[in-house]
Amino acid sequence: MADLKMLGELERKILWLATWMVHNANHLRDNGDGLKVGGHQASSASLATIMTALYFHALRPEDRVAVKPHASPIYHAIQYLLGNQTREKMENFRGYKGVQSYPSRTKDVDDVDFSTGSVGLGVAQTLFSSLVQDYVRAKGWAGDLPEGKMVALVGDAEMDEGNIFEALLEGWKHGLRNAWWVVDYNRQSLDAVVREGLWARFEAVFRNFGWDVVVIKHGKLQQATFTEPGGDKLRDWIDACPNQLYSALTFQGGVAWRKRLMDDLGDQGPVSRLIEKRSDEELAALMGNLGGHDLPSLIEAFERARTHDRPVCFIAYTIKGFGLPLAGHKDNHAGLMTPTQVEALRQTMDVRSGREWEPFEGLAVGEPNAKAFLKKVPFAQRGRRRFAAAEVGVPELLQFGAQPSMSTQQGFGLIMHEIAKSDTPLAKRIVTTSPDVTVSTNLGAWVNRRGLFSKETMADLFKAERIQSTYNWAFSPEGQHMELGIAEMNLFIMLSALGLSHSIFGERLLPVGTLYDPFIERGLDALNYACYQDARFMIVATPSGVTLAPEGGAHQSIATPLIGMAQDGLASFEPAFVDELSVMMRWAFEYMQRSGEAKPDSITWLRDSTGGSVYLRLSTRTIDQPKREITPQLEQDIIKGGYWMRRPGPNAQVVLAYTGAVAPEAIAATGMMGEDRRDVGLLAVTSADRLNAGWTAAQRARETGLSHASSHVERLLAGIPSHCGIVTVIDGHPATLGWLGSVHGHRTRSLGVEHFGQTGSIAEIYRHYGIDAQGILSSAEVLTAGRPIRHFRAV
Repeated sequence: MADLKMLGELERKILWLATWMVHNANHLRDNGDGLKVGGHQASSASLATIMTALYFHALRPEDRVAVKPHASPIYHAIQYLLGNQTREKMENFRGYKGVQSYPSRTKDVDDVDFSTGSVGLGVAQTLFSSLVQDYVRAKGWAGDLPEGKMVALVGDAEMDEGNIFEALLEGWKHGLRNAWWVVDYNRQSLDAVVREGLWARFEAVFRNFGWDVVVIKHGKLQQATFTEPGGDKLRDWIDACPNQLYSALTFQGGVAWRKRLMDDLGDQGPVSRLIEKRSDEELAALMGNLGGHDLPSLIEAFERARTHDRPVCFIAYTIKGFGLPLAGHKDNHAGLMTPTQVEALRQTMDVRSGREWEPFEGLAVGEPNAKAFLKKVPFAQRGRRRFAAAEVGVPELLQFGAQPSMSTQQGFGLIMHEIAKSDTPLAKRIVTTSPDVTVSTNLGAWVNRRGLFSKETMADLFKAERIQSTYNWAFSPEGQHMELGIAEMNLFIMLSALGLSHSIFGERLLPVGTLYDPFIERGLDALNYACYQDARFMIVATPSGVTLAPEGGAHQSIATPLIGMAQDGLASFEPAFVDELSVMMRWAFEYMQRSGEAKPDSITWLRDSTGGSVYLRLSTRTIDQPKREITPQLEQDIIKGGYWMRRPGPNAQVVLAYTGAVAPEAIAATGMMGEDRRDVGLLAVTSADRLNAGWTAAQRARETGLSHASSHVERLLAGIPSHCGIVTVIDGHPATLGWLGSVHGHRTRSLGVEHFGQTGSIAEIYRHYGIDAQGILSSAEVLTAGRPIRHFRAV
């Protein structure tokens, strides 16, 4: 039986701490520039009761929670009471190294399960994490860990995010189970009040996808009042009351409630007596007793849902700003209480001046009783709930069936097929996923070998009917490919969930997701979110660039190399040859497992000490493969970001640097330049991201006193004469390599693609953009004059 008095006291306490935290940041702490710090006192307040019921009663250690972004102060106040957060960091809320504006796995010290901030993504993450829990358990792993509920605390305006509905589709397809979404239905967003009748539509959507829908609308006080004479009329009025009017009357208080109710319902009989026998304060308390602010109603709903594993959407009616003088006002989203209002609240909460941060100040139940209760809270019984999974061994060499001419996309498929044929720990721990482009990204052979995942076995009916097919795909619990529909947001949130399995479920997975390179941009917010959480996965994006010539501009990617360079937590590579790809993939499987969480405030060397995720930009262009041995030195250079295909001599006039599928043009142009210029060099850039990150880190290190710090790209370019020019070329935006000349001050001409592509053959498109051999020669001629080149083509 829940200790409702204790829970009520804790609810008041966390509301006070959250409110004071925001007030301190905006009115008391010196922030230097006088600008508003912010903090969403009203949005936090509407969730205080719900989060009290969850964290201090309903949740278990195995449960995982994505907290509504604007409820961050409430969350940190709860963690403070549980001993997981410090007063120092709370005093510095939204300040340097203080608690974060929105809960963060990597930047907050308390036990954040899922980062939130970009609205909707944390909600969907809980759905995909529930699917990952099913995957792990279907393999017979994590058997000593009870199944947990994946819980999202959702702002009602957050439900406008389209990715939530995309996720619902995947949840239905994969038989979603242990997911709870608790909707803080305060009916107010940043700009407006939620439209009438909207939740009837949402409720229908959830039911259609197989969810239970639990509406928590009226608290126990209202329910008891409805049984009084005239109570049925009051209930009908509340149920029919427009959202804006309910909010406005809440803000105005008991006098306004009395006048409106008497005007609308007064009958000089039972209803009038029901209203008149209550004081203004009692009437305001009655009308504010919505289900989302009633501990008994919430506890009852959560306990009932605990008994089964169906997904549940709780629609909890609340008041934005509940318990504060801001309650109900349509402008309260970013509003801040005045010092006078906070002082009045302090007195109401029985908090003595100077003891505002004391965790047990003002509790009527007493400090010893509160401490004893908190020690027994079920959710806190296991301490910090982060697991350290064992590392999966990676072979010294990833094999592939080498062919004289191949594309990197083809090579990826061959490497994955070789892994699939083995019975290694690596093969068992890889899980692949793709947004309906499994075949066209060359994962088909892997799926043939390892199968599609489903909690229930489903036969391949084409095979059963003896219809010839290249792909014999059956669904079963043994499968290792998660089939997704065409939604890149779902792909990246799924990768995020899979890539946190080691921390959340104690079982290491090595997720590999494939998609078309241009469509990274369709899921970019979710990719950024996944990296922000320090999830570990491999993105294989193929085909890429204008090399996909016949498809035209809609399927040709330009900016993705820059995304790879700019995205924190993501090491980006673009191989030209399959032997390079093999080295990259082997390194990536190790890099994805490196121990230690990201330390964003420290100066790290390429993040290699902490690891991260990996992005491979591949091509469908078939090119001749080099016959060579990958030496240990060459392997290191490939991973560091570049190596000399042809080392320049001491009198070099021009150096050509290339990335990816334009290798044949770069090689041909280098040979042609050699007829006219001395000591021409050819630099293979395997990762502009790694080269640039290393250079930036070395500069920063020297600025902090490490005078001998040097980066790989500085060493590569060190021997080039100062008069030498650099021509760079990539099937992507030229800025990707345009910075190379800045390393040692060389004149540079960067070639690439800056505009939407055309349709045509590769030769025609390369010529159109000047990234063919002749275009490279033309640029080199302007940059560093040599003898006239026969058949020179002006551009």
